[in-house]
Amino acid sequence: MQDIIDRFISYVIIDTESDPKSSTTPSTLKQWDLANKLVEELKTIGMQDVTIDENAYIMATLPSNVNHDVPTIGFISHFDTTPDFTGANVNPQIIKNYNGKDIILNEEEGIILSPDLFDDLLQYKGQTLITTDGTTLLGADDKAGITEIITAMEYLINHPEIKHGKIRVGFTPDEEIGRGAHKFDVEKFGADWAYTMDGSQIGELEYENFNAAGAVIKVKGKIVHPGYAKGKMINSMYIATEFINSLPELETPEHTENYQGFFHLSSIEGKVEETTLQYIIRDHDKKHFEARKEMIQNLADEINSQYEREVIVVEIKDQYYNMKEKVEPVMHIVDIAEEAMKQLGIKPLIKPIRGGTDGSQLSYMGLPCPNIFAGGHNFHGRYEYVPVESMVKATQVICKIAELTALKN
Repeated sequence: MQDIIDRFISYVIIDTESDPKSSTTPSTLKQWDLANKLVEELKTIGMQDVTIDENAYIMATLPSNVNHDVPTIGFISHFDTTPDFTGANVNPQIIKNYNGKDIILNEEEGIILSPDLFDDLLQYKGQTLITTDGTTLLGADDKAGITEIITAMEYLINHPEIKHGKIRVGFTPDEEIGRGAHKFDVEKFGADWAYTMDGSQIGELEYENFNAAGAVIKVKGKIVHPGYAKGKMINSMYIATEFINSLPELETPEHTENYQGFFHLSSIEGKVEETTLQYIIRDHDKKHFEARKEMIQNLADEINSQYEREVIVVEIKDQYYNMKEKVEPVMHIVDIAEEAMKQLGIKPLIKPIRGGTDGSQLSYMGLPCPNIFAGGHNFHGRYEYVPVESMVKATQVICKIAELTALKN
């Protein structure tokens, strides 16, 4: 267990925050710091065909150790962390034999990780937790996944008695800003299917995710001196407010769960002359997803009809789609992962992802790619934590999937 702790900490102390405003890949130069480290580590443990391209996509191979045909499988994680919260100067705290009570993350600032707010903590009484110090995120999303993949590959190399086919591993930049799979070379990767190790709590197994789009709504007003504005001024912020209030009030992230979709106003910037709203649109059902996009445009058209000129301009771009459509025809790949968990005494939690992973895009690029737990909780903020035992179990799941794939074929 200590080797997993040491490996994980060596990754999370390296700042790899991505930047949605950047046009480069990776979006930040500091992602190269961890990428280059991972390349050397893969070589050190004995992986073959270790490569890193000009965009920091890493691939490596563990050759088959059986003499019969076995499908090539892959395991994929991302090494960037979200720009939602700082990932600089991460100072992990190790809580051994967690007692089920409040954890003081930062005494000076009064930051506490409490089961009163995060009751999932109570699942892990008696286990070893890795937390933040309350001032940064942790980076278990998805450095836990990377830790598990590399540890599993090292274990399989050191235990050749475990039979497996050819295994490919891949590590990507910029997943947190929606670009993790954009430049992933599926043909070069050469796997029949893969798994992203990017889920949360132990047991998660996911092959459904949101259909996703982003919408930018620009509202154009007219600025004149407020003392002489009657009949002349058009305040874009008032029109933007009308637009916001006309969308379904309860179809927002804070009011929805499970398969329920939503409109999420993620950003607003306004002055009298122009206001910009940024929305994300999410729904598991493709027809409902299309209807949500249509609702945005119809609402803009309705408001525009009240003015002599166009005051609202809408731009909607699809981001990713529900991988279910691509995974269901090859459901045996989910079945293998489910069986691996059961054999390890883990209760599979098969449920939809209320978000997306590299796997959703990769599935539409020809690489069916369900998602498996990496163990972390409370991603993207100061209350993030990961139980070490969950990382150990995820490592075992990877090894068991490799073994079962070879047995079943």
